[in-house]
Amino acid sequence: MDETAATNAPGGAQPLAGAPGWIITEGRAGMVVQARGVADALGLVVDYKEVHPRGFYRLAAPWGPVDPAERFGQPGSRFAPPWPAVAIACGRASIPYIRLLKRKAGARTFTVVLQDPRSGPRTADLIWVPEHDRLRGPNVITTLVSPHGFPPERIAALRSTVPPEIAALPEPRVAVILGGRNAVYRYSEADHARLEASLRALAALGVGFMVTPSRRSHPEIVTAAERGTSGARRIFWDGSGDNPYPQFLAHADAFVVTGDSVNMAGEACATGRPVWIFEPAGGSAKFSRYHDALRAYGATRPLPERMDAWQSWSYRPLHSAHIVAAEIERRWQRRLAMVPGLMDRQGDVDAGQ
Repeated sequence: MDETAATNAPGGAQPLAGAPGWIITEGRAGMVVQARGVADALGLVVDYKEVHPRGFYRLAAPWGPVDPAERFGQPGSRFAPPWPAVAIACGRASIPYIRLLKRKAGARTFTVVLQDPRSGPRTADLIWVPEHDRLRGPNVITTLVSPHGFPPERIAALRSTVPPEIAALPEPRVAVILGGRNAVYRYSEADHARLEASLRALAALGVGFMVTPSRRSHPEIVTAAERGTSGARRIFWDGSGDNPYPQFLAHADAFVVTGDSVNMAGEACATGRPVWIFEPAGGSAKFSRYHDALRAYGATRPLPERMDAWQSWSYRPLHSAHIVAAEIERRWQRRLAMVPGLMDRQGDVDAGQ
């Protein structure tokens, strides 16, 4: 799908703006970011439902039931009427909840799952997966990058004012976005040495650095980034105070992003500015398809270990939250036309009741 379109619907209309929405996740940052990006594009008034099933109910997810202790649908439960207009779920543990909500609320709630639920296409009214995922179907929508919270208007607003500490850095400014070990990228000593060497090569060109670790960043990768940028002017976020990541994203002239995070790479590609991907040893077929697609689009290039001159390129920024939102809106309006009286049963959607 075209991830460069600027609006959700003709004229920028948002038929679900102000409507109540639920976001159901395990609370992991990557899941919340994707769900919030879609909810914001719809203009929903969001109620977060963080779920942490235990014992059998966690092991049985996504195919098993909701723990009866949740008292789903009963007065006083976290999951009780009035039902939302839209519910967005992301993550394995959330799937039993969205399935049960779909059964109980019926047509009054439009249900959405982000990522493959593994429990079949009937899990929700709409399922989004990235293009590098194999799931397809009549209610499945795909985009190259994941939904996120950096639409064009937010990036433009951030760029309107440059914080003094960033303005003081030499140009070009390079944001270094660090991930860390996961199930498929293990990060060897050689990987850390390669990253350090690549950053030293950039430092030798006189760039200014803006470095931010993430929650998954292990000590060795942080050390490699510290050593690689030590000879340059830099901002190195140590985790204290406000996270400068949004400002880094807006004001970087280029990015170095570790290849272990689909979300971080996608957010950098929302800027239209060069993105170098540092890919450690390991990986998987899904990650390879994703990085191959970003390179084919023209957004990213592999991070070289040596760089004798500054490199730059451009591309149309990649955005996807508004695409998913537009499909939800289209299907919701079709449902309204097909189910007489649904607006009355749902409540005043425009007022968010």
